[in-house]
Amino acid sequence: MIRAVFDTNVVVSGVLSPDGPPGRLLDGLLIGEIVAVVDDRILGEYHRVLQRPHFGLPRTAVTALLAALTAGAEQAMVPASLRVTGMPDMGDAPFLECAWAAQVILITGNLRHYPKTAVGPVRVLSPREFLEAMPRLNDPQIR
Repeated sequence: MIRAVFDTNVVVSGVLSPDGPPGRLLDGLLIGEIVAVVDDRILGEYHRVLQRPHFGLPRTAVTALLAALTAGAEQAMVPASLRVTGMPDMGDAPFLECAWAAQVILITGNLRHYPKTAVGPVRVLSPREFLEAMPRLNDPQIR
């Protein structure tokens, strides 16, 4: 099973553009092919962002999507001692901290938000890079 942390921009892009790479990843999450690794901070951000009026998403659709994502998700246990620094936007820190704690890949549409100097051992990929790597991700040799 492939586990990963998904930046909010990937989830939103998946909803708004279901035929692109983020949409394919969202499909994978919803059918259980991929497991989202989350914590309460990430779920809270998904909820807040998906309900922004300019996206025009019906509240019932957002609630159903979040329920489906949460049902199949794995809760990350981020120790209080794990706090990343040196990020252009510290609002992105929970995603990196969860990926670091769970030892999984972080998927984002904003690679520049995760500079190499801040990511430590975490592999950060775009949705397209992740999809291209998926068959190989099941190989324990590359982790």
